[in-house]
Amino acid sequence: MSLVKAVESTVTGLGYELVECERTPQGLLRVYIDRLPDGVYDLPGEYVTVEDCEKVNRQLQYALEVVNVDYSRLEVSSPGLDRPLTTPAHFERFAGVEVEVSLKVPFQGRKNYRGVLEAVEVPEGEAAPEGGSWQLVFKVGEGKNAVEQALGFTLDEVRAARLVPVVDFKGRGRRVATPEAGEVAVDEAQDLGGQKK
Repeated sequence: MSLVKAVESTVTGLGYELVECERTPQGLLRVYIDRLPDGVYDLPGEYVTVEDCEKVNRQLQYALEVVNVDYSRLEVSSPGLDRPLTTPAHFERFAGVEVEVSLKVPFQGRKNYRGVLEAVEVPEGEAAPEGGSWQLVFKVGEGKNAVEQALGFTLDEVRAARLVPVVDFKGRGRRVATPEAGEVAVDEAQDLGGQKK
């Protein structure tokens, strides 16, 4: 059994998704895991916790010993907010989300593009490329002069793809104030000079 197959079967057996597995020449084995999707991807969602990583790390140590994989150090972590998209399933899961794509060969003098990922339907009677047909929709220009453009590509043309991180410094959600609890909405508090009634 190959290293990646051993890692993938262990990770998925625990109920997680293997995002990426990389090995450095120094013997570091780095494994990125994510929670399995439960429908539409929504930020912020359920994130991988330290406990998740510890659980997978412990199980991987046993599994890799059984298949006799030689490594000096094992790291299990979340893929981060800018998680890579490495499989057709990843592209399908994150359709409609803003991503950065780096092409293998430049198109119109550029290799790097950023836009909203969309699946492209292949016309009836034509064979779909392996991994599907995709496009990035993005705006060129500023303000009223901005023009929407689309870059079509197949997965074979992609060197790397990642999610564009979405950072919300205001917190995960907005809680509605309830007058019964003596709370006032932010707008009302500002009207009162920042004072609550």
